[in-house]
Amino acid sequence: MSDSTHDGGPGPVDPTVTRIAAGGSHGQIDPYKLLERIGEGGMGEVWLAEQTAPVRRRVALKLIKPGMDTRQVVARFESERQALALMNHPHIARVFDAGATELGHPYFVMEHVAGEPITAHCDANRLGLRERLELVLQVCDGVRHAHQKGVIHRDLKPSNILVTLEGGRRICKIIDFGVAKATEQRLTERTLYTQSGTMIGTPEYMSPEQADLTGLDVDTRTDVYSLGAILYELLVGALPFDSRELRTASIDEVRRRIREDEPARPSVRVTSLGQAATGTADKRGTAPPVLRRQLQGELDWIVMKALEKDRTRRYGSPDELAADLKRYLADEPVLARPPSTTYRLRKFVRRHRVGVAVGAAVFVALLAGLSLALWGLVRARGAEAQARADAAEAQAVSEFLVELFETADPGTSRGRQVTAREILDQGSRRIASTLGQQPRLRAQLMAVMGQVYSNLGLFDEASTLTDGAIEIQRQELGEDAPDTLATMLHQVGLVGRRDPREAERLSREVYDRCLRTLGPDQSLCISAARVLGKTLHRGGHLEEAEPILRSALERSRTLSPDNPHTAQCLNALAGLLLDRGEMAEAEPLYRESVEGYRRTRGADHPSTLLALNDYGTLLFLAGKMSEAEAQFREVLTARRRVNGDDHPDTLTALNNLGVTIALQGRLAEAEPYYLEALERRRRLLGDDDPETLFSIHNMGGLLHDQGKLDEAERYRREALDRRRRVLGDDHPDTLEAMHNLARVRVDQHAFAEAERLLREAVAGRRRVLGSNHADTLDSIGELGSVLGALGHEREAEGLLRESIAGFRALAQPDPRLGAQLERLGLLLSQRRAFEEAEPLLLEGYEIMSKSEHAARSAQHIVESLVRLYEAWEKPDRAAEWKSKTAGRGTG
Repeated sequence: MSDSTHDGGPGPVDPTVTRIAAGGSHGQIDPYKLLERIGEGGMGEVWLAEQTAPVRRRVALKLIKPGMDTRQVVARFESERQALALMNHPHIARVFDAGATELGHPYFVMEHVAGEPITAHCDANRLGLRERLELVLQVCDGVRHAHQKGVIHRDLKPSNILVTLEGGRRICKIIDFGVAKATEQRLTERTLYTQSGTMIGTPEYMSPEQADLTGLDVDTRTDVYSLGAILYELLVGALPFDSRELRTASIDEVRRRIREDEPARPSVRVTSLGQAATGTADKRGTAPPVLRRQLQGELDWIVMKALEKDRTRRYGSPDELAADLKRYLADEPVLARPPSTTYRLRKFVRRHRVGVAVGAAVFVALLAGLSLALWGLVRARGAEAQARADAAEAQAVSEFLVELFETADPGTSRGRQVTAREILDQGSRRIASTLGQQPRLRAQLMAVMGQVYSNLGLFDEASTLTDGAIEIQRQELGEDAPDTLATMLHQVGLVGRRDPREAERLSREVYDRCLRTLGPDQSLCISAARVLGKTLHRGGHLEEAEPILRSALERSRTLSPDNPHTAQCLNALAGLLLDRGEMAEAEPLYRESVEGYRRTRGADHPSTLLALNDYGTLLFLAGKMSEAEAQFREVLTARRRVNGDDHPDTLTALNNLGVTIALQGRLAEAEPYYLEALERRRRLLGDDDPETLFSIHNMGGLLHDQGKLDEAERYRREALDRRRRVLGDDHPDTLEAMHNLARVRVDQHAFAEAERLLREAVAGRRRVLGSNHADTLDSIGELGSVLGALGHEREAEGLLRESIAGFRALAQPDPRLGAQLERLGLLLSQRRAFEEAEPLLLEGYEIMSKSEHAARSAQHIVESLVRLYEAWEKPDRAAEWKSKTAGRGTG
């Protein structure tokens, strides 16, 4: 609220206030001795004071800040003083006295509450939900008393609700009625202006009618909204709207968000906190899953009713809110209920007219997918003896889907991902109660929902449902039943995110069972072969994986022309060949995979986007950086639209685009992509997830390229340590991290550790990838370079020549050959073998200058050639090559 008035600026400065403002600790407003300032607002200051007569006690004295004595401020100050004077309630700070300073500036003396804000107190003492709700009941009682006195607070927030201990009991005290509004009487004789176009209150706790600026609709329900926001924060540990976003947004955007945006339900918001949910739950004396369950249902309903945008649907008074909280605490039915589906749908359509068609299509698609899967289960039985049971299951499926639709909440959606999650959350909670007597159908539903959760990137929820489904299926159907094996096959991917070795064991088990019970040509067995091949590939067992994937592809081609297995097998085999360095064979397989997915599933299907991403990786490794960048940009745009910003596949596209930009020398442009991918992966997937490890490793590479060696070392070392623990010493990704940490240590001149790391990397890559793999040859050349720096020239030359010969023998040219040629050329130059060194450096430059992402390396070779010609005493040649560096940076 503005402090400007119609009568000019502030008047004379009060001498008492001047003494205090100057820093003295003995300001005196008889009979009150001012000790220290304990609070400050826009217009006033609160001082801890000692009353000397007629009784001696500590009090809080509030007076106008120096220079702020405009008519508007004085009127508002007197309004607050009168509002507090009207109150006589144990949960509102009491007013003891009032008066004026030497110049007639008003002050008032009130109870000194030696407490802390309600949220801070609850967190510091790890209060559970019941204890927090009991404190809210006290606040509701205090606000009710104010309303009975005709006063609306209008700025309820945790800092205005202090908790103190009296007789060993926690007592809430409401303070600061500085922007209170009278509803039944005048609080001051002075004219108090509320400037049009100014918001009154604190945005994080402000009701929609306050954000409307006119103030015409402000009534007791305004304080109910603020109580709802405080209750939300006490339960969740976060505000309905992010404080940082509100504080940095424009005034119009703040008003729009408060009036239009629906906050997530408390149980949903807790889940979205990611790793921070652990700390939030701990401060409430519980664990994240338990806290989420405690909030689901009635507490969700109560909070969201208090926060209703439409005040006619909000609790009418603090008493009504308190009554529902008391019912909850007494295990009685609460009056709050979720709004009807029709009401929520009408609000959703009104707010999202453009996106509603897309959202509706997604909603229908999800329900259709569930329906087809479940009806498929029912109809597959077909036997006459099962007719009655089939009818019962069909009815159960129908009722389940109807209830799922009715309980979904489109009003809280933020796009496709959240909408789908809301549907699944509702369904997963209802499975046990709805289908408790039909375990087989229940397991099938759990398996289907687990797959959808996984597709949304919600892997913890997917694992819980999938594990539960398998347990039921093993008991009801047996270990070798097709439904059990299909669910176990999905479980492999989930397990692989946290334990690659267990995923390998499980995938072997499923494949063996499928071979034994179904035969190799059955569709499920082909899927099991593909999953086993991909799992072995990810575990670094490329030689074993290749024949399995080739066999799976061959058998998939014998099925119908457009069966989904063929595109999946093509993609899996192409990925393995790419990692083996066989790019020429991998490329047509990727192209065929992309076309297959586009034809059978559409351009925006997640599987199609995955294949496009993988093809972009091939372009990247082939040095076609402009094409790769365009491909990754296309994939990222589609991923954000289809999956949302936090989906793991979106983060993969984000990471890949950042790396591609960086390797073209645009490091500053790339950095935001690296940082966003890393931060979101740490928060959503955890530090040890394989995808997070890629981001940690890549961040080290970007910092290395930027010359920030100490920071680069920290990230590269973290990547290596975590990969050793999670993936094992011989995993290709571990060996890559080992190689790249050594490169950082070389630039830090820590050659001894670099040598040790590279010897281990060379041995591991020879063992896992083979001596002729490009990555192995790169490590061999890097080790040769380090040994040359350490003076072991004979061994260094042998390794460099081995590396060069190996790169020359590769079917696909690799720009890293240029680096090995430069290293050997420099080694020979040091021996003054200039004639032998010159052609090596020239060839290296020729290779590097043709590669988009090796331009900086080409410049390094130019510098090496200049030094060679200078040492060889060929100044003309040196000058010629020196001219190539003029005006060109290294990015």
